[in-house]
Amino acid sequence: MGGYIAKRIGQALLVILLAYTAVFLAVQALPNDPVTIFLSADSSADPATIAQMKAYYGYDQPLIIQYLNQLGGLFTGDLGYSLSSGSAVSTRIGEVIGSTLILAGSAFALAIVLAVLLTAAASLSRNNTVRKALLNLPPLMISIPVFWLGLVLLQILAVQLGVMSLFPDGSLLALAVPIIVLAIHLSAPIAQVLIKSVQEVNRQPFVDVLRAKGASESWIFYRHTLKNAAPSALSIAGITVGTLLAGSVITETVFARAGLGQLVLQAVTVQDIPLVQGLVLLTAAAFTVVNLLVDLIHPKLDPRIITAHAGSPRALVV
Repeated sequence: MGGYIAKRIGQALLVILLAYTAVFLAVQALPNDPVTIFLSADSSADPATIAQMKAYYGYDQPLIIQYLNQLGGLFTGDLGYSLSSGSAVSTRIGEVIGSTLILAGSAFALAIVLAVLLTAAASLSRNNTVRKALLNLPPLMISIPVFWLGLVLLQILAVQLGVMSLFPDGSLLALAVPIIVLAIHLSAPIAQVLIKSVQEVNRQPFVDVLRAKGASESWIFYRHTLKNAAPSALSIAGITVGTLLAGSVITETVFARAGLGQLVLQAVTVQDIPLVQGLVLLTAAAFTVVNLLVDLIHPKLDPRIITAHAGSPRALVV
C-alpha cells in the first residue's frame, strides 16, 4: 500500500510540474512579455517605464532563471503578482475562491446524488418504457450547454415569474439555481458510467446466486451492485473536475456571481497574463489533487488494485 501511495503522489507532482512547464512555455510563445502586452493599451507608457516594470517583475532575466524562480514560488504558494492590481496573484484568488468553492462543491455533491438516484431508478424500474426514458436522460443532460440552461432558468424564474433576482441577492434561489444548473451537467457522465457498470455487475454469477436465494432487486442493488460498480463511477467523477471548474466559471458569469469566473474574465479582458497563468495553474493543481484522492480511495473499494500494483501472480488469476 505504501508503494502504491508513493507512486501516485509522485505522478501527481510530475503532472503539476508538466502543467507548469506547459503554461510557462505558452507564455514565452506570446509575441511579447506579459508587461509589454499589459501596457500595450496604455499610450502613455514609455520604454523606460516598461523596462522598469519588466525588471521589477523579473521579466528581464534569462528564461531559465524565470522558469526556476517561478517554479520555486509555485511550490511555496507564490504565484507572482497581478499586473492590473499589483497585489499577489494568490491574494487575488483567495479573495474570491470561497464563493467558487461553495458553488463547485455543492454542485459536485448534488451531481453525485443525482447520478445515484438516476441509476437506481433506471436499474430498479419494472416498466420498460420508463427504464428506456431514464437511460436516455444522461445523454440529453450532457448535451445541454450550461450557459443555455442558466439563461433559460433566469428568463423563467427572474423575468417571467419574478421569484428570483437577475443578480445575486443572498436568497436561497440565488444560490440553489446555479448549483442545480451545474449539477445537472456534471451528473450526466457520472450516471452514464455508473449505469453501464451496474449493468455489467448484474451479469455476474454472484447476482444470479443472490436472486436464486430470494433476495430482492433493491437489496441486491444497494448492498452489492452499487458497491461493485462504484470504482468506475469514481474515476469519471474525478475526471469531471475539469468540467466542474470550467462550468463554474461559465455559471458564475451567467448568474453574475463573484468568484473565479469573474476574475478570469477580468484578467483576460485587461490581458493580465500573470493572473491568467496563476488561475490556469490552480485549475491544473485542483484537477491533479482530486484525481490523486480518487486513486487513493480506489483501493478501499477494490483491493485488487493493490494486488495488481504489486504484480503478484494472484492479480493474474483475478
